[in-house]
Amino acid sequence: MGFDVLGNFLIDFFRECLALFNSLAPYLLLGFLVAGILHVLLPRDTVVNHLGGRGILPVIKAALFGVPLPLCSCGVIPVATSLRKEGASRASVLSFLVSTPTTGVDSILATYSLMGPLFAVFRPITALLMGIGLGGISLLTAGHENVAPASGTPRGQTSMARNIKEIAEYAFLELPGDIGRWVVIGVLAGGFLSAVIPGNLFARYLGNPLISFPLMIIVAVPLYVCATGSIPIAAALIAKGLNPGAALAFLIAGPATNTVTITVVGKMLGRRSLVTYLVSIILMALGAGLAFDLFYRLLGGNALLITGAGRHLPLWLQISSSVLLALVLLRAFFKKTEKEEVDMGLLVEVPDMSCQHCVMTIKKALSRIEGVREVKIDLEKKIVGIEGDVDEEKVREAISSSGYTVKSIEKKD
Repeated sequence: MGFDVLGNFLIDFFRECLALFNSLAPYLLLGFLVAGILHVLLPRDTVVNHLGGRGILPVIKAALFGVPLPLCSCGVIPVATSLRKEGASRASVLSFLVSTPTTGVDSILATYSLMGPLFAVFRPITALLMGIGLGGISLLTAGHENVAPASGTPRGQTSMARNIKEIAEYAFLELPGDIGRWVVIGVLAGGFLSAVIPGNLFARYLGNPLISFPLMIIVAVPLYVCATGSIPIAAALIAKGLNPGAALAFLIAGPATNTVTITVVGKMLGRRSLVTYLVSIILMALGAGLAFDLFYRLLGGNALLITGAGRHLPLWLQISSSVLLALVLLRAFFKKTEKEEVDMGLLVEVPDMSCQHCVMTIKKALSRIEGVREVKIDLEKKIVGIEGDVDEEKVREAISSSGYTVKSIEKKD
């Protein structure tokens, strides 16, 4: 009897995971491609140049830049650190820190694929308003702060071939390397919840918003989950009767906060900004969830509005996209786990490298230094190896300006 139960569970688990992955794959691949194009059109230098100066305008720009950028919670930290070092105000940095990991062009399309048009529209709008709101609150509470004006440094011209290569590398190698693991975890978690949780469990026992909303916030705030990886989990919970507004609160608070981000915000911006950051996110996530439920009821509670579009695509397109996405994720994973030999002339320890985005950012920054012939990085050991006749101070400056910390530099004989 026990083997029958286990066998039925495994069949249900596999079927639910496959359904989630098939629905997600076409839109996620498209999202990766659009993200790669945005990466070239909106390089970090452009973002930095627009977030200096005082007042609400840089805060609004920070939120507008943050919404489409496909940076996860770990990837946004060095960018935000760099923004701060370049002179962006606390308010602008907080706005960027909230709006960026909460959504992105890839997660918007993935949200549409599994959770329907209402979530796909409501989520980025909420992220934008949260970024502006949190930045505005910081402006009112932080007092006067001297910040640098926008520098307006133009970006150098690059060839079409180089742009296409950069789009492809970012879309189908760097970005999948950063979020691929969390997408897989999200699909597995969603499949597990669908197979294990009885139907309408939440509607039957946790339908009261006074219970479901705080529960989702308690789970979401310390949890590390990316904007895309959180979608299969939320979709599975809604299928089991979770209040849609509570699911949105999870989708907002989960990617926006985690223990690492909380620590960095406190260290970089101070205790007052940290309290503002946490309280604002929790209250805004709750408010967004309640507003979503109200809006959903005003639209008649039509289930099609929160039903994923991915399941309605042709089966051949779902399957072929799933195979292609699986290959992309496997390629990114094996590329990410390759260990480069960094026994080179200059060894730099960078303790806060955490993902493939970090690797690509540091390599790009160092390759611009005159005299650098080759850069290799061992992400596991947090070591950057540099070959060439190069000034150590320029290396330190390039890495620091990218938002990372140089712990030590060793020059080998």
